[in-house]
This record gives sequence, structure tokens and C-alpha cells, in this order.
Amino acid sequence: MEKKELQDRIRRLVKEKNAILLAHNYQREEIQEIADLTGDSYELSVKASRTDADIIVFCGVRFMAESAKILSPGKTVLLPNAHAGCPMADMITAQQLEGLRSQYPDAYVVSYVNTNADVKALSDVCCTSSNAVTIVNAVPAKKVIFIPDKNLGSYVKKFTDKDMIIWNGYCPTHHHIYPEEIKLLKEKYPDAPFVCHPECRPDVVELADKVTSTSGIIKFTKEDPHHRFIIGTEEGIMYQLRKNSPEKEFILASNGFICPNMKKTRLEDIVLALEKNQYEITLSPAIIEKARLPLERMIEVGAVPSAR
Repeated sequence: MEKKELQDRIRRLVKEKNAILLAHNYQREEIQEIADLTGDSYELSVKASRTDADIIVFCGVRFMAESAKILSPGKTVLLPNAHAGCPMADMITAQQLEGLRSQYPDAYVVSYVNTNADVKALSDVCCTSSNAVTIVNAVPAKKVIFIPDKNLGSYVKKFTDKDMIIWNGYCPTHHHIYPEEIKLLKEKYPDAPFVCHPECRPDVVELADKVTSTSGIIKFTKEDPHHRFIIGTEEGIMYQLRKNSPEKEFILASNGFICPNMKKTRLEDIVLALEKNQYEITLSPAIIEKARLPLERMIEVGAVPSAR
């Protein structure tokens, strides 16, 4: 089938099955075009939980679909491509976190939402990239174990007096963008603010005019009076940027800004997922109950993100 035929087929199936189609900002353009909701991972899970949909089709990576299941245990959650994982989430296991907790028994565990469900279940509170500073400063302990992203942890550390034990994980896509690339672009486009995600390396973040989440990048570039921006996050965001601000110019910080896992999901995968109820996310009731607590604690401190 051609692209338009596949898209039409998906929209018919979504309606027939009382489903909702979610697409992360890094997904392929043809998927974002037909999604019911686009945005950041936790933002999408929260919004989907508030709908009357029976089925959530999450076009993203596994930890995102797991979060949707944790927040909507009564709904069927489908991950269209079973191989769409997150290398950063996989950089810390539940066993490794148990070891950290034993080593630092007086520390409070702050877990980035980019973690697998069994790791969330062992955490004290979750955070997003947009509320991480707020969450860390609000925890009732002096010592904080921050997992798994060392780059986000490094960014948070600049804004807190907490004693932070930061795990050595990272997003391969964001981590392999270097300051030399950004400096060249800033010289070439001196009128363009550099806006980046805090998953970037500290030496890249230091060069940014604005550091924020993917939805934050979309909002900032729409509201800021500049007409040209250098964008420091995965290239999938360019679709939403151009859609929201068609009169502005966006320059991707690097040609290597592509997450291979985010690009694994195709229109054909979504059709099969809806037709066959394929690749359903299943979590034990115990994991759902335990993993929900750190997410609820994040909400309790008033830091529910409209963006990840």
C-alpha cells in the first residue's frame, strides 16, 4: 500500500477499535501526521490515561509504552514495533539499582522517566527533563541517586545543593553531538539561538541559549522573536517545529541527530498492531503498583509536565 492508503487504513482501524494513536516528537513524519496526540513521552501517557479509549497505540520506544500501561492498567497498550527499545533505559537494571540502594541506604532515588518499569518500581520518585531540577530540590533527603542519564544529572547538579550520585548512562543520540559542531554553526548563523535538550553533553549544553525538553523547544521557538534557530535534539522534532512555526527556519545541530530506535516504527507496523492486537505491553500487577508510586509522587510535588 502507498503512504496515503496506509494512513487512511490506520485512521479507520483507530476509530473502529476505539483506540488512540500516540506519536512521540521523534517519530517519522508520516506517523506524526496522523497521530491523535504528539508530544513528549510522559505527557502523552498522562493525556492518554484521561481518554475513554480502550486501546493505546504508542509510537515510541518500550519504556514509553510501559509508562502508558502503568498509568492506564485497564487499557490495552500496544507497541507497534517490538524491537523499538531505548539504549539509555537499558543502561541500568533493577539489580544494579538495588546495588546502589544498598551502597547508599540514606539516598533518595530519582529516576528519569526514560527507565524501564522494573527500575521505576524500585525508585522513590520519577522526573522528566523539564521538571528534574524541581524534583531533585524537593526530595526529603540530602543525598540523591540520579538515574540513568549522566548528562541530565550534570545539568540538574548546577541548580541544586543536593549531594548527587549520578549513574553513568546516556542517550547515544544526544551524547554524540560535540561542541565543535555547535561552535561552527553559531559562527555561521550568529543570529540563531541554539536550543538544546539537557540529554546533550555538558560541553554542548554550555553553548546553549535555551535548554529544555522537546515540547519546550517547540514552545520556545514558536514564542521567541528570532526567525532562525539551531536545534539540538533528534531530527524528528523538525516536523512539529515547521508545522508550528512555518515562517521560521530551523537548522539541525548535526546530521547525526537520528535515533534509530525511534525510526523503527513504520506505518505498516501500526496497521498490523491494530489488526492483530500485536505487541501488547504486559506488566505484572505488582510492578504496575510499585512503578506507579514514583510517578504519583512526581505529581504530588506539583511538577506534572505539560512536556517531558
